Amino acid sequence: MSRIINVYDRRDLQTGERWARKLNWHTAIRQGGGTIIAGDMTAPSRRWDTRCRQKGNATSWEEMIAEYGLEIGNDDRATQHLARNGEARESTIDLTLATRSITRWTILEGSHTAGSDHEVIEWEFNIHKQEEADHVQVIGWNLAAMSKEDEEAAERL
Repeated sequence: MSRIINVYDRRDLQTGERWARKLNWHTAIRQGGGTIIAGDMTAPSRRWDTRCRQKGNATSWEEMIAEYGLEIGNDDRATQHLARNGEARESTIDLTLATRSITRWTILEGSHTAGSDHEVIEWEFNIHKQEEADHVQVIGWNLAAMSKEDEEAAERL
């Protein structure tokens, strides 16, 4: 079975906790099937962004990449464009990580029409036909709204 895990690793303003750290990644990443972890990691690092001036919130993602042998699908293009204090900045805080080779990774041209300062990213990776036939759709990725039952269910994955 292939899995796609969408992440927005934001900080809880009250506790300072990062929501993505609550997931049991060991059970979420299945080493027999293909797993893609994609989203806004809010984690600047020179490992995936040569423009990075200061690393931030990246250590846990770097450790996960090493522990599970994840491939970084990103090339060196910026995935976020900001303008602060009259200064335009680019960064790569949106990542595409995978347990299998990513066969195609690109930023869709003209994607700023999405109304965000983040680019729209498209990627592909190979799956086996049987995995495709056995897929299960899971809806609901808002980690901030997770109930205790949701957390327990995620632990069992």
